Amino acid sequence: MTAEDLGVLDAEFEAVCARIEPLFHRPESRAHARGYLRGLLAPLEKKNGWSIAEYAGAPEPKRMQRFLNLTPWDADRLRHVLVGYAMEHFADERAVLIADPTGFAKKGRKSAGVQRQYSGTLGRIDNCQIGVFLAYATPDGHRMLLDRELYLPEHSWIADRERCREAGVPDEVPFRTRPQQVQLMVERALEAKVPFAWFLADEEFGQNPGLRAFLEGTSLAYVMTVPKNTEVTDRRGHTARIDELVARLPERAFTRRACGIGAKGFRTYDWALVDTPDPGHRFLVRRSLDGAELAYFHCFSPRRDPVGELVRAVGSRWPVEECFEAAKQEAGLDHYQVRKYDAWHRHITLAMLALCLLAVMRQTLQKGTLNLWTAARPRQSQPAGIE
Repeated sequence: MTAEDLGVLDAEFEAVCARIEPLFHRPESRAHARGYLRGLLAPLEKKNGWSIAEYAGAPEPKRMQRFLNLTPWDADRLRHVLVGYAMEHFADERAVLIADPTGFAKKGRKSAGVQRQYSGTLGRIDNCQIGVFLAYATPDGHRMLLDRELYLPEHSWIADRERCREAGVPDEVPFRTRPQQVQLMVERALEAKVPFAWFLADEEFGQNPGLRAFLEGTSLAYVMTVPKNTEVTDRRGHTARIDELVARLPERAFTRRACGIGAKGFRTYDWALVDTPDPGHRFLVRRSLDGAELAYFHCFSPRRDPVGELVRAVGSRWPVEECFEAAKQEAGLDHYQVRKYDAWHRHITLAMLALCLLAVMRQTLQKGTLNLWTAARPRQSQPAGIE
């Protein structure tokens, strides 16, 4: 990387710091925010309050830990800055919004929202927290995380207000299912005028009638996975499970198409449509080339998009996994060692901002696979307030 490139990267980092400085009332807090963001971009094995404080040259981590846990600042306002920053660089009418949860393995029972629960990320039932995220992906290959909510189980957490208070969960925080959390995040994206063509989600959300009704009520096109036992009425008025309807389709109903490019080349499958009496609702089936695996998708399209566009939408959901991988490997999304509700949202939102900053840097330098950790090197003199 040339000195000119490093100068561009440093200038972008300074510009982001200038955006977030008004969120913090004291010079020390602004310095801690700058140091924490730089630490999230640094080549550290672990990116938590301890390691970032050490990277910033602090003799001990108490001030950085206090910045996450006690200093008065609003992570939701930081999220608003993040969305505005992302849209300035990546807003695209063809983009997709993708909802997906991810798990964070934790020990003990003090961390907000922790309990033994299933995590697809971990692939098992384990003691963990579940974060629900909203990702943004463009056809040009840009992707980032725009929003987040920590899932708080109803019986073990929300019903136990004393436990919630110990973990810093405000009394006014209600129980929300994960689909309800997703609806809240989509509402915030609409309020922020985030442009997108499709909303995408997996089976957990695809079979939720409340979320579907909200999306349909706001005329938001969606493609969501549904289970094989979903009951569907086809255009002839026959009602049956979707897998049974698909089994009756003639082979000529299937067409072979690629829905994107993966690590092993084009992702090619056989596809077929099941029409319903309502032209805005169709069901798409994806079949592996050997016929062994099938997946089913509920497609709501007020625009009556052609099958090729539906296939493109299905293939656009994979970037959320890449978002999680990049956020965890490059921005320390899962490296936190905090227990409080606010502290979780603060660390996670700063990590999301770091991920977006890396995306902007890559776009600026037009080197999409470049490792930009070195651009976050500390300056010779530490920022004021980092001790």
